[in-house]
Amino acid sequence: MKISRRDITLGGLSLLAGGSIASVTRADTANQKSVLSAAIDAYIFGYPLAIMDMTRRQLTNVATAGATRAPMGQLRRMRSYPAVDDRSVPAPNADTLYTDAWLDVSKEPMVLTTPDMGDRYFQMPMLSGWTDVFQSPGTRTTGQKPETYAITGPGWSGDLPAGVTEYKSPTGIVWLLGRIYCTGTPEDYAEVHALQDKVSLVPLSQYGKPYMPPPVSVDPNIDMKTPPVNQVNALSVNDYFSYLAELMKTNPPLPQDEPMIARMATIGFTPGRDFDRSKLSAFDKAAVDAVPKLALQRMLERFKKESQATINGWIYFGPAVANWARTMYCAPCATCSGRAGICLLMRCTRPRRKVPMAKTMTGATNMSFVSRRASCRRSRPAGSGR
Repeated sequence: MKISRRDITLGGLSLLAGGSIASVTRADTANQKSVLSAAIDAYIFGYPLAIMDMTRRQLTNVATAGATRAPMGQLRRMRSYPAVDDRSVPAPNADTLYTDAWLDVSKEPMVLTTPDMGDRYFQMPMLSGWTDVFQSPGTRTTGQKPETYAITGPGWSGDLPAGVTEYKSPTGIVWLLGRIYCTGTPEDYAEVHALQDKVSLVPLSQYGKPYMPPPVSVDPNIDMKTPPVNQVNALSVNDYFSYLAELMKTNPPLPQDEPMIARMATIGFTPGRDFDRSKLSAFDKAAVDAVPKLALQRMLERFKKESQATINGWIYFGPAVANWARTMYCAPCATCSGRAGICLLMRCTRPRRKVPMAKTMTGATNMSFVSRRASCRRSRPAGSGR
């Protein structure tokens, strides 16, 4: 969706001001403005979940696991640094090898096993559908020894095998975004590949047994070329809210979201149910259709406001990036900024030279967002930092 600042500021805001609803009474005008304001807030609130799932759909729509994509519940082991034209996610790390997976733990837990990492820095952050990092085992937090974790869904309860630590996800969607530090030399690639091969992921019911992932089919209806953020931005307001309502059935909001959920009820949202399109159909169509543009513009304006303070030329979001605590704008602004030509980088405070790895990684927060403007464009040679 191409957003014109002129269209939004002159057209969209006039809609909310009542320019297109002059024929209704003053009371109706106030009601419409209130509902449309709630719709804009609801759009912003749900934006991270929508982007996460659209990314999941694109990265898992394959029949077998490979270096760039893998089916749901299977590990993707990237064997080299990301290519310079990789746009599947904004600005992936360029000095780690990814070992990641998309999980659906709404019905059954998944069991992750990591090997002894020696002195190799690594992290296995687990992101909920709302982009919160709810756990991040690795060098900084759990150490280098072998570990086994059961990633469970929000409604799961039961017994786990001995030696298995439970990590409960607040949502059915989980993105296991593992990274292992690598210097990029052929010898170091080989060492990291060996570690990647020792990482395992199986359903709880198959833990301790020989396991072969079931066959999966490719969905030809999924757009594999258009970036996820562009696909979400292109959705009509009703399609967007219907998509969000479906996602929220297995990716529930947090308890602190109750005020927002109550506000969303005014436009047809009831947790666990389909979106009621009739709520918005009662209002001026042009005003309703402007909701996505207005919401995206508000996110960009908020990002611009929040990004005025920089550190050495970098926009710094701080340690709260790992847990947005459902702050109204933080996660949506960070997600939205990828579409605005601003790279978002996961800063893991890794060394840029060959030094004892584990000893140099433990001093700082390992999940902080920073962003840099145009210089983040893919102009550097493959294998260089981005």
